Amino acid sequence: MTVTSSAELTARYHELLARVRVAGNAQLMAVSKGASAEQVATVIDAGCTLFGENRVQELEAKRAAVAALRPAARVTWVLIGPLQSNKVRRAVELADRIATVGSVELLERIAARASERGQPIEIALQVNVDDDPAKSGFSAAGLREALPTIAAIVGRSHLRLAGLFTVGRLTAGGEAARPTFAQFRAIASHLESDASTIGLDLGPLRSAGMSGDFEVAISEGANEVRIGSALFGPRG
Repeated sequence: MTVTSSAELTARYHELLARVRVAGNAQLMAVSKGASAEQVATVIDAGCTLFGENRVQELEAKRAAVAALRPAARVTWVLIGPLQSNKVRRAVELADRIATVGSVELLERIAARASERGQPIEIALQVNVDDDPAKSGFSAAGLREALPTIAAIVGRSHLRLAGLFTVGRLTAGGEAARPTFAQFRAIASHLESDASTIGLDLGPLRSAGMSGDFEVAISEGANEVRIGSALFGPRG
């Protein structure tokens, strides 16, 4: 489904937002990968303030173009794609949140760049719920083991922990995705308990669910959903 007008895009945003609100208490992130700056501006006008981009290069170009179109808009930009180590410096400069921190090494690199910059940056820890080798992120066991190290890095840096992020397994959507989201919920609960024993606040964010399964994700505790194709239409 291709967006053909600002009116259609605005209507689609409001329809999706209504579905999110019916499903539960979650925030809608508009995933603007492949969308034009003009389309993003339309969604901002409709009320959206949270946008996700997969690549640092596109985030850089999109953020600048949108700022030129809507200079007064207060928008949060989140990097939701894998982050290569050679892109960390630019990511820290450009993103308001880096949501795909899936290793201690990457966390240390981000902390170092944030300290150089002298400004805090928000991060989320990515959990590879299904232990899928094709996906980035900590395994549940690996993240639990890394909690003391994470606490030490966060404690001495400009990082703010927003919470947890996961990418569900590739399914037909809907109920087929529920096992992943139910497992994410259980993992998050255990991690939160373990973290509290060492004085680490993981943060409240539980980001899961996309265009085809966001309502199921919300029913399993997600409080942020990432919607791209259902809003902007299919992209290559």
